[in-house]
Amino acid sequence: MSRTPLFVSIAVCQLVGIAGSFFTRPAIPGWYAGLRKPWFTPPDWLFGPVWITLYLLMGIAAYLVWSRGTARPGVRTALAVFLVQLLLNAAWSPVFFGLRSPLAGAVVIVLLWLAIAATIFLFWKVSRSAALLLLPYLLWVTLASALNMAIYFLNR
Repeated sequence: MSRTPLFVSIAVCQLVGIAGSFFTRPAIPGWYAGLRKPWFTPPDWLFGPVWITLYLLMGIAAYLVWSRGTARPGVRTALAVFLVQLLLNAAWSPVFFGLRSPLAGAVVIVLLWLAIAATIFLFWKVSRSAALLLLPYLLWVTLASALNMAIYFLNR
């Protein structure tokens, strides 16, 4: 395959992050700063570099699966589930930050976590490297899920 699919895969994932930042950035100094947060909350400056890196890894992982060819068994299903998790990822920032709803954010992030786990499972059948590239994403979303839940309970 040419490099165009690699570029497209990475660009689509990064665009999801950019779209989310339109909801996140305005909420950080006011609403988010005023929330009670748990002791394990990472510093605000860490979120940007981590997400940029995770979106890069996601794009590469999607490319590795896509490059196997959509005629290969399991590729289309794996990419469809990948797109579902990407849509859930895109939905979280508008829900949590845009709507200022930790409860609704918790619902979305649990669904996101399940979709990431399903994506890893399906990617493993097509490309183990692609599946492994998504493990840091799953770990970060696990932390983000715990953070989201804690913020909900601390600010009810």
